[in-house]
Amino acid sequence: MPGEPLSQKEIEDRLAELPGWTLTTAGTDTTAGTGTSAGGGAAPKLTRTYRLASHFAATAVVVHIAQVQEELQHHSELTLGYDTVTLTVSTHSAGGALTDLDFALAGAVEVLAAGHGAL
Repeated sequence: MPGEPLSQKEIEDRLAELPGWTLTTAGTDTTAGTGTSAGGGAAPKLTRTYRLASHFAATAVVVHIAQVQEELQHHSELTLGYDTVTLTVSTHSAGGALTDLDFALAGAVEVLAAGHGAL
């Protein structure tokens, strides 16, 4: 069951509680408050890149994130670099809108990434 899309105000308020996370639209970073309007455009997504001490550490974070995604039954676009991990999050079943599920996943990832020493 898809979550309900959040309003722009709700997105801005929740984004303020997630340091390091940004809104992206069509692959471009945007600031909170510049997301799409009812008039069209690409739906914003939550994005964050973490830097870790090594490739092995980055890989461990990916595995841990995958576990959390399975528990929440909500999955992100997840990219592993040499010592980086990037997540891009939106709710596909809600037409790509941002929902409570996206912020729940982002919050859970913040906690586990800090436990891995991610910056």
